[in-house]
Amino acid sequence: MKAKGLTKETIMNLGVYNRKFPKFKVGDTINVSLRIKEGSKERIQHFEGDVIAMHQNGGSTTFTVRKIAANAISVERIFPLYSPKIESIKFIRTGKVRRAKLYYMRKLIGKRARVQERVLTREQKERKAREIEELTKEEPAPVIEPVVEEIKEAAPTVEAAPAEESPAEAPVEEVAPAKEETAEAQEAEKKTEE
Repeated sequence: MKAKGLTKETIMNLGVYNRKFPKFKVGDTINVSLRIKEGSKERIQHFEGDVIAMHQNGGSTTFTVRKIAANAISVERIFPLYSPKIESIKFIRTGKVRRAKLYYMRKLIGKRARVQERVLTREQKERKAREIEELTKEEPAPVIEPVVEEIKEAAPTVEAAPAEESPAEAPVEEVAPAKEETAEAQEAEKKTEE
């Protein structure tokens, strides 16, 4: 039986579109600019820190950013990647990490709580700059809309015309009455069910 409504794949892709943010991964330092609304005023707030986790869940993809605030107090914030409140994301530096989640950083204090920077060669920096330029030039991906498929009943088959006749000479009138007969048969079945 085919799905009549939304499938798991279409639900995962609802709301997913290209935000033209630079590519970043766990361990990188980024600056997230958020639109904050206070009363009738709206302003931009910046949150700069290390990405310690990413959860890839289609339209509900999130990433966690951790920064060290005043008096060595750490602050973590979870951002939805496709949120319209995120104005922009700026890539600061690449981190040298070997884990997918950096939750162990919560226990560390002082200089040990920093992510070591990965030093790139000139060629790597140029390649990364080209990738960022290409990413910003791309057109936004179209939003994927769910496709609803209808279940079609098998219509009675029409016998094929002999091979000698051309397709233009084949009788077309036989196909239309067959569809009307199936529609009448469906209506009769509905009346009997009621």
